[in-house]
Amino acid sequence: MFVLSETQRRRCLALMVTFHILVIAASNYLVQLPFTLFGLHTTWGAFSFPFIFLATDLTVRLFGKETARAIIMRVMLPALVVSYVVSVVFPRGSFVGIEALGEWNLFVARIALASFMAYVLGQLLDVRVFDRLRHLAWWVAPAFSTVLGNLADTFAFFSMAFYNSPDPFMAANWVEIAMVDYVIKLGISLLFFLPLYGILLAWLSRRLVTLTGNQDVAPLSLADRPSS
Repeated sequence: MFVLSETQRRRCLALMVTFHILVIAASNYLVQLPFTLFGLHTTWGAFSFPFIFLATDLTVRLFGKETARAIIMRVMLPALVVSYVVSVVFPRGSFVGIEALGEWNLFVARIALASFMAYVLGQLLDVRVFDRLRHLAWWVAPAFSTVLGNLADTFAFFSMAFYNSPDPFMAANWVEIAMVDYVIKLGISLLFFLPLYGILLAWLSRRLVTLTGNQDVAPLSLADRPSS
């Protein structure tokens, strides 16, 4: 785990908070765009949200669980506001104008709140599982934390947002959509993001040694390093 100066820590937090909010905003837009994959209903949001788990797992590995939790706490309220704004201005994927924000939308507020709750639940679970397993082989912690974190996030969001929803399509198909989204997220995370995690971990480790200097670094154990 790398020990950062206060300035470096603030920069890291600002960068990761911005990244999380952007991915959440994109996902809340894309989740409104359902499509059929091999005869099953899903949404485009399934392809964007796994980026958050990749970023969180790298943060826990490199900077520790406290920094990761600090990022989540800073993202919570801005993400709630951004989720509401995106869903109001882009309902079902169509732009209706900024003036739509002048009228309170309870349906959209429910989606934003569901996104807020699911994000916090999924990310805190991801951090906890990852931190418990981080001293095993480098791939174990990100694999297991992604499986459980995505499970909690996906089904919490879809159940809170679309159970008995006034949107007939989402009310009728949210269970199927949630299941397909979860499978897609796992496929992307385990087949593509897990190898990418190993590559980024090795690169960021070398980069941070250069930036912080050896005197500020607590070296990663062999179990923390991806095999070359």
